[in-house]
Amino acid sequence: MTKIRLGLIGDNIKASRAPALHRYCGEMTGLDVSYDLFIPKDMGLTFNEVFEHVRDAGLTGVNVTLPYKERVVAKVTVDDRDIARIGSVNTVKFPAEGPKGNNTDFTGFMSAWRHTFGTAEPGSVVMFGAGGVGKAIAFALKRLGAREIVFIEPDTTKARALIDNLNTGAGESVARAGTLADLSAADGVVNATPLGMVGYGGTPVPEGTFPTARWAFDAVYTPVDTPFKAQAEAAGAAFLSGYELYYFQGVDAFEIFTGVPVSDHDALRRRLAADTAPA
Repeated sequence: MTKIRLGLIGDNIKASRAPALHRYCGEMTGLDVSYDLFIPKDMGLTFNEVFEHVRDAGLTGVNVTLPYKERVVAKVTVDDRDIARIGSVNTVKFPAEGPKGNNTDFTGFMSAWRHTFGTAEPGSVVMFGAGGVGKAIAFALKRLGAREIVFIEPDTTKARALIDNLNTGAGESVARAGTLADLSAADGVVNATPLGMVGYGGTPVPEGTFPTARWAFDAVYTPVDTPFKAQAEAAGAAFLSGYELYYFQGVDAFEIFTGVPVSDHDALRRRLAADTAPA
């Protein structure tokens, strides 16, 4: 059996669940998969040197996380037009013709959406945050057929750059800057900020202003139960957890690396849950 060697390049990754997810995917699909962590500062190397190391060492591919998702774009070929516009890559495969880049935050959000909401379209969306994972989510929402994406982002330069990027190319303009007043007409509300994450308190939606939206998504999943989630559920919105994005971006990456899809999602979820349960 051919050994499939995978890994993750990043700085703050010692607690990453990616190794477990990919190894379990390998066990479930009958593949011999290894998955190692590559932390440039711990290796005494630059990011460029680590990337060259994993490429030349014969790895099938690597995931790339903060702070290198944008830096790696210059080292890969990106075939998908929207991923190229996102300007961020988190999955790199090493075929003979050269490194290929993908963004499974983008594809993973679409997978999570379809798993939860089927063929429903997002409608009009208000998104808090316009950087990092928010870029991938925004392009995924556009691909899913969102009628409008309204950004509430204090960094107006960052917001304008993303809006212009989303409105470039095929299709009608879908993105614009907005204010809290736009919440009243929202079909969906997205938290793409760190608010609610361990170490960051609160929620981007002021208390008492969460709309009667159809759905809501929180990119935060540590913890899963966030103040934003509580607001959304109290308002009657169907809630999509950031854990679903974490899960599907990992499963999508595994299929990109190996060409083999994971078919038994229930079994994989049970395995991951058992692995993290307290003893």
